[in-house]
Amino acid sequence: MSGGVDSSVAAAMLADQGHDVVGVSMQLYDHRERDDATGAARFGSCCSLDDLQDARRAATALGVPHYIMNFERQFQASVVSNFVAEYVSGRTPIPCTHCNSDLKFSTLLDRAAGFDADALATGHYAQVTFDARHQRHQLRRGVDRSRDQSYFLFGLTQVQLARAMFPIGALPKAAVRQYARERGLPVADKPESREICFVPDGDYAAFVERRASAPPAGGAIVDRSGRRLGQHRGIHRYTVGQRKGLGLAAAIPLYVLELDAAGNQVIVGPRPALEQATCTADRVNWIGGTPSAAVTATVQIRYQHHGAAAEVSPLDGGRARVTFTEPQPAIAPGQAAVFYDGDCVLGGGWIEGVSPR
Repeated sequence: MSGGVDSSVAAAMLADQGHDVVGVSMQLYDHRERDDATGAARFGSCCSLDDLQDARRAATALGVPHYIMNFERQFQASVVSNFVAEYVSGRTPIPCTHCNSDLKFSTLLDRAAGFDADALATGHYAQVTFDARHQRHQLRRGVDRSRDQSYFLFGLTQVQLARAMFPIGALPKAAVRQYARERGLPVADKPESREICFVPDGDYAAFVERRASAPPAGGAIVDRSGRRLGQHRGIHRYTVGQRKGLGLAAAIPLYVLELDAAGNQVIVGPRPALEQATCTADRVNWIGGTPSAAVTATVQIRYQHHGAAAEVSPLDGGRARVTFTEPQPAIAPGQAAVFYDGDCVLGGGWIEGVSPR
């Protein structure tokens, strides 16, 4: 229970269905930590002290016990450290996916055994079904496509899906809020938090600079031929597809095409050069098992991407090659490539590199 309306309604639905529900919230960071200069809290609204209190209030309204578990050390190791390392390496990370795979459905699921719990339920907009023919669990999109969060859950295994429940996955957001109002939950109209919980002001670059082992250095902005066009302030401040904030004067709009961490260069070019036909992914998780041959799928390369038709070919070493029917713009290393068959998640992996069309 994060203290928001989604997880609170998930708990309410299960309680109303007659399940024995225990509410658990994760404390992910030291709430006493303050900015050295301003004295303001360095972490945001998600999983804040107010959120933990809201979760407790919701649990009290439902008449279920509520516990707070301290995952500060695991959060730092699995999420925050990875976030910083990825940006310093010229990649664009997705901290929510690591939080789901490495904490909620790994560490927290293990801790749930202490309550003799049969399942772990969350407020994600996703669904789990069981394929009786193949005796496998399936991860599917939430009914409300505008809220669907299956993209962030591609790393879940059969063991984890067997014990996962997403009670609100079959509801649109409006129905979730209405359920909360009818149930008298104190968070029924609580605003959503869309920020990265540990970067409340949105200034992820400053966060990386505070946390990096060495301050990221500036370097050259160059075109594909290596011609110097300007100066950057650290590659962690840029991402593939970025146009604004480059500080370049050019006859045509220029976009970030690549981040060269080894050479400490930001490589830019015209928009057509952003389009790539092929990318590779590593640490691929095939939810139903690795296919023996290439599969046709709709591949989503970032959360707001609508998905595009592609052929996905398994490679050795837990990797896969994605070949799109039509080239896609701004494929960013560090983001996830998630493979869908309709609304069913076949699997996904972390984008490691791209190839020009």
